[in-house]
Amino acid sequence: MSDYGHPLRFGTFITPTAGDPERAVALAELTEAAGLDLATYQDHPYNPGFLDTWTLLTWVAARTSRISVSGNVLNLPLRGPAMIARQAASLDLLSNGRFELGLGAGAFWDGIAAMGGPRLTPGQSVDALSEALDIIRAVWDTDARGGVRLDGVHHAVSGMKRGPAPAHDISIDLGAYKPRMLRLTGAKADGWLPSLGYLDVADMRAANRVIDEAAREAGRDPRQVRRMLNLTGGALLPAGRGFLQGPAEQWVDDLLPLVLEHGFSTFILAADDPRTIQGFGAEVAPALREAVEKERASAGTDTGPGRPAAALAARRPDIDYDAVPENLRDRAVEPGDRSYTRFRHGYMQNGRPGLVLRPENAEQVAEALGYALDQDVPLNVRSGGHGISGRSTNDGGVVVDLSRMNRVEVTDPAARRVRLGAGARWGEVATVLNRHGLAVSSGDYGGVGVGGIATTGGIGYLGRAHGLAIDHVTAMEVVTADGRVLRAAADENPDLFWAVRGAGANFGVLTSVEAVAAPVGDVVVAQFAYDATNAAAFLRMWGEITEAAPREVTAFLLTGPGRGDSGPVARATVVYAGDDTDAAVTALEPFLKAGPVLDQSAQLAPYPAILPHDDAPHRGAGVPASRSGLVTGISEDTARTLAGMLASGATYFMQLRQVGGAVNDVPADATAYAHRHQTQSVAALASPRTAARLDEHWAALGDAIDGMYLSFDTRTGPEVLSLAFPEPTLSRLRRIKAEYDPHRVFDQNFPIEPAGG
Repeated sequence: MSDYGHPLRFGTFITPTAGDPERAVALAELTEAAGLDLATYQDHPYNPGFLDTWTLLTWVAARTSRISVSGNVLNLPLRGPAMIARQAASLDLLSNGRFELGLGAGAFWDGIAAMGGPRLTPGQSVDALSEALDIIRAVWDTDARGGVRLDGVHHAVSGMKRGPAPAHDISIDLGAYKPRMLRLTGAKADGWLPSLGYLDVADMRAANRVIDEAAREAGRDPRQVRRMLNLTGGALLPAGRGFLQGPAEQWVDDLLPLVLEHGFSTFILAADDPRTIQGFGAEVAPALREAVEKERASAGTDTGPGRPAAALAARRPDIDYDAVPENLRDRAVEPGDRSYTRFRHGYMQNGRPGLVLRPENAEQVAEALGYALDQDVPLNVRSGGHGISGRSTNDGGVVVDLSRMNRVEVTDPAARRVRLGAGARWGEVATVLNRHGLAVSSGDYGGVGVGGIATTGGIGYLGRAHGLAIDHVTAMEVVTADGRVLRAAADENPDLFWAVRGAGANFGVLTSVEAVAAPVGDVVVAQFAYDATNAAAFLRMWGEITEAAPREVTAFLLTGPGRGDSGPVARATVVYAGDDTDAAVTALEPFLKAGPVLDQSAQLAPYPAILPHDDAPHRGAGVPASRSGLVTGISEDTARTLAGMLASGATYFMQLRQVGGAVNDVPADATAYAHRHQTQSVAALASPRTAARLDEHWAALGDAIDGMYLSFDTRTGPEVLSLAFPEPTLSRLRRIKAEYDPHRVFDQNFPIEPAGG
């Protein structure tokens, strides 16, 4: 094989000079500004004239926003593989998936030995690198059971805990020249990274052949190994003087055969000259991309990602994998991919999708949607966060995962205007907005995706003070079933704007929202633990106290049946939306009278601090039977029924979320979320095995249930829709459904029947 069909990438190889550390960073910033893709640094820890490469990479990642960073290549003998795995995953998470791991077996052994490292023969160094690769991969494999164990000759770990998992599949690229290293590259690496100064063009074909043969022997497609090349000695000059010594058009002529005949697709410029870096990005890179694209189109070159035999065998027969749009191919995840376990499950639901597409913008969402509709398989959309009802994955179908669309921007601090990507999580939103003294009320967990709450409601800790999340939304970007990218606002597609705020999953794929945030600094958060043995009396008193509280207070209560010899315990989080501690104390004191207090605490905290979240991959623990209802007050009958449900063991989890206040200031017909007079949201979860018992107790609530918050209910059907969308809301939604999704493309999440059929 000559051209392996990889998309072209361009980067820089910068000297990490300790004498001018700011220059080493500034050249990386210039790399990004020049439109290049990655900045790399050599790693010679024994050279006191160089900065430590790991430290420098971390600093550079923080000073940039788009480019990837990598060692070129990191010195393994002085950096143990267990720590490399942890450091790499950490930097990848902190940089939002912008780290690549370039590794070398070691050189300059006198310097390594002087620092206490091992002195290895060439053969031993290759064996040590092979062991290190196994350890690093195992540490990142957080879905495997048990700890990492490897009793190697050069490296050993004994039960090391796995993780953290990186933000993306980190590419491991090896600097290799000799046959043993080349075979290791083909068998285990993601990239081959030699330098032109050490590799003759005449030797490239033979080296590629060794890598390809080793890859096939390991059951891999040779295209899984990206061919990368450090370009040394190049200079952009007005007239030609030799190889890579001339104007940009000569560089294109010199590099084009390296792509088409030798398979190189990543070119890393070893230069510290700003003008050369700028010219490489502005002139050479786009011209070479254009020339390669033209040649590939003429030759019919396969530009799809290489897949190992096992991965190809795991493909689903009803999905045309070769037809995946080019803009989505590189990030598509299939059952045989290493990252599949990270994307297959929902928060609760176990999933086995045949393909996960990960678009970065609305146009790519439209491409993903069009492709998915051409496949005769289920389609699910996932905003990237957690959800209880389990409708964000499937078995054998296509999942459109929006987690890469996670930008959070404060577009106008003075006017408090913000733009949120649908794939962002509310913990991220709270953190970014808090820097400006702002917040948008969401739920009680920071791991929920923006797309889920912004299309449902958003009952959160700031609800009574500032309303639902959807009440802050001023505009939305939505991809409809026919592939249009629409802006929905009060003056633009107003019916769609109305419908998406409360029933959005039925009308398209939400890609971003514009909103006006509330001025929120620190808040007072109080935690109470109560003895809820007399549950009926406790719940009745809880209702009275919460209804009498000022609207700055929003209270959430969590309780369940007693365990063993212990009676039931109720735990409450009560938030006072403000930093007036004297007023907060007065507002919180009545909560001490709700029942026997077992524990209490209160503190002033920034709003993001009260939104716990875990960014670990979802593991699909199993969808529970979940029931949701809205009530107007907690009467004695309601309190007794809820207490009986707890005592029966029919539910293992019951939560009351307080609404009212600012939530109820909004007219019922202003959004598709029409529930603007109730005061509490009630949710109960049970095992599917006890769902029937839960439903008996739930039915006993009778007319006390006055509506439903659909994010907390796993049921579907007409009776549920009538609770979620009381008339005339449901009829209006059916008419809008007929306009925007008459063929029910979006039918996985509380599907609404279009009017007329």
